[in-house]
Amino acid sequence: MPDIIYFDQIAATRPHEEAAAAMLPFLRENFANPSSLHQSGQSAHQAVEEARQNVAQLIGAAPEEIVFTSSGSEANNLAVKGAALANQSQGRHIITSAIEHYSVHHPLKNLERQGFEITHLPVDKNGLIDPAAVTAAIGPETVLVSIMYGNSEIGTLQPLAEIGKITRERGIIFHSDAVAAVGRIPVDVNRLHVDLLSLAGHQFYGPKGAAGLYVRKRTRIAPLIEGGLQEDGRRAGTPDVAAIVGLGCAAQLAKIHLAEWSAHAQKLERRLRSQLAEKVSELIFTGHPENRLPGHLSLCVKYIEGEGMLLYLDMEGIAASSGSACISQALKSSYVLDAVGIDPADSQGSLVISLGQDNTDAEVDYFLSVFPPIIERLRQMSPIYKGLRRY
Repeated sequence: MPDIIYFDQIAATRPHEEAAAAMLPFLRENFANPSSLHQSGQSAHQAVEEARQNVAQLIGAAPEEIVFTSSGSEANNLAVKGAALANQSQGRHIITSAIEHYSVHHPLKNLERQGFEITHLPVDKNGLIDPAAVTAAIGPETVLVSIMYGNSEIGTLQPLAEIGKITRERGIIFHSDAVAAVGRIPVDVNRLHVDLLSLAGHQFYGPKGAAGLYVRKRTRIAPLIEGGLQEDGRRAGTPDVAAIVGLGCAAQLAKIHLAEWSAHAQKLERRLRSQLAEKVSELIFTGHPENRLPGHLSLCVKYIEGEGMLLYLDMEGIAASSGSACISQALKSSYVLDAVGIDPADSQGSLVISLGQDNTDAEVDYFLSVFPPIIERLRQMSPIYKGLRRY
C-alpha cells in the first residue's frame, strides 16, 4: 500500500510520466521566449503550437480556437467577462446556474455591479438544470449563457448539448466550465454547440498552471490581460512553455486512453458506493446517481462534521476532500449542497471521493476497512447522535 492513498483526483491528478518528461527540456535547455524570432525562440514556439493542436484534438476544435491560460479559473474569467464586455452592445443579460464554480459566480457579481442583469437558474435534487428553464429565462437582452458541464462537488453532468441547441438557435453565446469534464468524459465542442469552453491540465494528468479556453471562430471576447500580441491578442504575456507542453502531452494521452481510464475509475466508484451503503448507516449520496463524472463519489454522513472526518482519514493515509478544493478552507455550508436541498446540518458531513486511473481495488478495500470505524468514533463524539440514541 502506498504511503498516501490519493482519493482527491478532482482537485488534482498526478502528472503522467510522459507529460513530466516532455516538460523537462523546456525548463533547462530550450528555455527561450517563444515570441523571439531566433532559432531557439522558434523551437519553443513550435512546441507551443504542437501542444495547441493536441489540446484542440481532444475536444474536437481547431488549433486556432484554443487560448492558453494559467488555470481553469482564469479561463472562466476570460470567457465570462471577455464575452460579456465584448458583446454588451447586443445585450446585458446573462444566464447561469446556482451551482457554478466561484470562478464563474464572482466574475458575474463583478459584471452585475457594472449594470449587467444575472439570472441564476435553480437545479433539482440531483443537481440538474432543466433546459426548458433556460429557454424560459432567455430575453431580448440575453447575451451569454454559462453552464458548467460536470460539477466537481456532486459529480452531476448537465444536459449540455440540449442547452447548446437552444442557445445556438437564438444566436446567444454559450460558455461551459468543463474543467472537471475534459479528460474524464468525451467532449466535442461541436456536438455540444458551445462557443466557449474551459479546461485545465491538472484534471487529466497534466501539470498545474496550464489550462485553456476554447473560443469558437467569430466569437468575440475582450482580453483581460493586455500588453502583448500573444494568443492572437486574446491573452498577453510570455507563455509558460514547459507547462503548455505538459498540457499538450497530457491531452494527447487522454485522447488515447480516455475510455480505458474512465471505465476503470467508474468501476471502482460503483463498488465503493455499493459497499459503503452496506457498511455505514445514514448516508446521503449526492448528485445524479448515473449521469455523473466517472470515478466521482459524493455523499453526506449524518451526525458528524466533515473536517474531523477528513483529518481522521488523513491520519490513516487517505487523502479525500469535502466540497470544492477552491473553498475547502472556508468551513461553511456548501452553496452547491444548499442548492440541491441538503439540510445544512447534514451538509457539514460532506465527503467527496474522486478516483482515477492510478487507484486500485486494494486501495478501495483499505478505505472500506478504516472508514466505518472512523464514522462510528465521530458519531460517538457527536452530541446530536448521542441524543438520538437515547430514544
